[in-house]
Amino acid sequence: MSLPHSPNQNHLLAALPTAEFERLAPHLELVPMLLGEILYEPGGQMRLAYFPTTAIASLHYVMESGASAESAGVGNEGVVGVSLFMGGDTTPSSAVVQTAGHGYRLESSLLKQEFNRAGFMRRLLLRYTQALMTQMFQTAACNRHHSIEQQLCRWLLLTLDRLSSNELIMTQELVASMLGVRREGVTEAAGELQHAGCIRYRRGHITVLERSGLETRACECYAVVRKELSRLLSDVQYRQGIATAVR
Repeated sequence: MSLPHSPNQNHLLAALPTAEFERLAPHLELVPMLLGEILYEPGGQMRLAYFPTTAIASLHYVMESGASAESAGVGNEGVVGVSLFMGGDTTPSSAVVQTAGHGYRLESSLLKQEFNRAGFMRRLLLRYTQALMTQMFQTAACNRHHSIEQQLCRWLLLTLDRLSSNELIMTQELVASMLGVRREGVTEAAGELQHAGCIRYRRGHITVLERSGLETRACECYAVVRKELSRLLSDVQYRQGIATAVR
């Protein structure tokens, strides 16, 4: 049986002191986040922030040719829409739902208002933004210097960290688009991981059988991203009720 929906399933919302959370709680709207749903497009006016709980969003850039690659993912550890409180209402990237689920959305004006109070939420959001930047930088380096198999392992591990299940509903075409590589490369890498007993793949579904195998085969990029997120949020105290803390 699945847990009832709660804002506390998002780590940032769960970390807010009671007074700050209670100011926002009446304005947090639970919404389904559907696979492929575009949360914002390049250059578009951003009016909403999203705090995923069971969904995962992909931030990526789309080239003039139509090719794209993910620069970062956002799940229950973060928020989609950092540009709103970093001084801009638009961004050259886009955000698309990569894994369907739910999240809470908040009007941009309310997020900015709380941020400008200069309370704990500002410090929390700035720390998260630093962690997100680390993920972006590390993804760029990984895509340039590491093999497709290593990139796939990194991506699978980061995705697993945001899910309560070891099964991902994801086609190889979509994974290839996320990594910015040819589908044939993902097929070969997934085949190697399946042969090694790390995953089982059937069309549209990837089941992780041995997480430790992925960790062994992944490059250092996964550990760098997770360590930085943990470091930045290590002293955060969660209100009672959150199911899981930042790993």
